[in-house]
Amino acid sequence: MKTEDIALFHRIVETGSILEAANLLNLPKSTVSRRLISLEDSLNIKLFHRLSRSISLTSAGSQFYQKTLTMLADLEQTLAEITDTKAELTAHLRILIFPVPQIMNVISKIFAFMDENPKVSIEIITSTEPLDMVRNNIDIAFMINETFTEFDMVAKPILSETMCFFASPEYLAKAGVPLKLADIEQHNSILFRFPNGKTFSEVPLANDVLQAVKGNLCTNSIHLAYEATRLGRGIGYLPEGLCVEDVQQGKLVRLFDDLPPYIGVVYLVYPSRRFFNLTGQRLLNFMQTELPLQNTPHSNVGAKPWI
Repeated sequence: MKTEDIALFHRIVETGSILEAANLLNLPKSTVSRRLISLEDSLNIKLFHRLSRSISLTSAGSQFYQKTLTMLADLEQTLAEITDTKAELTAHLRILIFPVPQIMNVISKIFAFMDENPKVSIEIITSTEPLDMVRNNIDIAFMINETFTEFDMVAKPILSETMCFFASPEYLAKAGVPLKLADIEQHNSILFRFPNGKTFSEVPLANDVLQAVKGNLCTNSIHLAYEATRLGRGIGYLPEGLCVEDVQQGKLVRLFDDLPPYIGVVYLVYPSRRFFNLTGQRLLNFMQTELPLQNTPHSNVGAKPWI
């Protein structure tokens, strides 16, 4: 019995399909089927009920899955503890990244990790839609709070950004300058919709305060909201780092300079109910070292969302 075949069995359970598991692992379906049969033969038990268009775990298969989750997690933890930190890593990782403004900073760090570990292969997926990490065989994700789809996750704050109101000089010349925060309710704002369907008709401010906004344009893209603000379509509530050069060049104006800053957080996330391989652990440690969260209190999964 090979631990690789047990891990493959886990992927079949988590996807609910031999074909989907094969596609995720980039293996022929026949190979996955053969290795599953070999595992069943070595165990002398039937792991799945096989129907024409579906499979389901047998009671023995369900018990084997639960027991081997712990076993594989313990094995990987043991390897992490006894293996030299310079030991060669060879695994394949799937990484999900919400398209945050710092995405290229995150990706450059991933590239640096790959350069240090040339036999590691990585697939990067960007999405504004929530994905089930276990079912989609995603090892690590960089997510904002509002994109979490599962409760049983480990989430570590990794990046932060100050959120501010911005408008173009053209918009302000046409619509007037809001002098106090309450004035923004009379202006056209660029609204943001999270994957869970929530529209930011209220935006979070410091100290858990919410400010109502309204507008005739809504998007689920941070960069589209930024471009719409630059084009004078309305007032945008945007990451400060994304707008610094525009403010310096007079293309955008930051509003309400005396408003206490709101700090949003991006989390490094991985499923707690799935064993975490040694390569994933090393990448996790690398990213936490290379992207230390600064000027933000420690946050958990229930912390404030980041737009």
